[in-house]
Amino acid sequence: MSYQPVGAASPPGRKPYSPTRRARVYEPEAGLAAAAMKRCSIMRIYAVADIHGKPEKIALVREKTEDLKPDALVVAGDITNYFNSVDVIEQFSHMPVPVLAIRGNTDLSRVDRLLDGCPNTTSLHLREQKIKGISFVGVSGTIPVPFSSRIRLREKGIFDILTALVNEDSVLVVHSPPRGILDEVFGRFHAGCRRLYHLVLHRQPRLVLCGHIHERPGIASIGQTTVVNCCISRTGKGAMVDFDPDGSPLVEML
Repeated sequence: MSYQPVGAASPPGRKPYSPTRRARVYEPEAGLAAAAMKRCSIMRIYAVADIHGKPEKIALVREKTEDLKPDALVVAGDITNYFNSVDVIEQFSHMPVPVLAIRGNTDLSRVDRLLDGCPNTTSLHLREQKIKGISFVGVSGTIPVPFSSRIRLREKGIFDILTALVNEDSVLVVHSPPRGILDEVFGRFHAGCRRLYHLVLHRQPRLVLCGHIHERPGIASIGQTTVVNCCISRTGKGAMVDFDPDGSPLVEML
């Protein structure tokens, strides 16, 4: 089976495209002020992934959060780097806005408990959280395997639960991209999650936020679903998403 986005991906620094009927993308050359755009939206999020516990990335996230003034910060996995969980989650707990997050492949299983144990952070693992009427659903975990990714070694049970939670109004937060969507490594090999691709294709959430593949920050689509790889990398600083009154996402890669 071929895994092809409906529209081409839009990496940072290039003129973005409009990937679906519902989603729109900021035109950087238009010079629209972020504050002015927020006045037209019902909610703004700042989405990031792949922090890996690095102090300079945490400082960048805090700086962008203070500048963009989102209603929530969403972290799509790899918050920590295995052994610094407590300190890193504590720093995210002191962000100036609520933090919604899931684990990635460099986050130990206790990270979900640490997120729920802090007053300003919430694990989205297999649960729904609503902010200003926007529904966020997530699943923690990623296991990299050769030229692919899995949420678990045995995925069916997890995906049965996740499928029941996701609908067309959901913002789905995962670590791995769907297979074939913003998931190329070395510019050649697809490394996304096959079951995730099929879930998105059939449930069509309004937005998918992911990371994991550091080489491919950008925007693409699967049918009516906008997919954003919001990893923080050499070429990306995450994504800002404003939601129109009808719930349509307006995305800017940073």
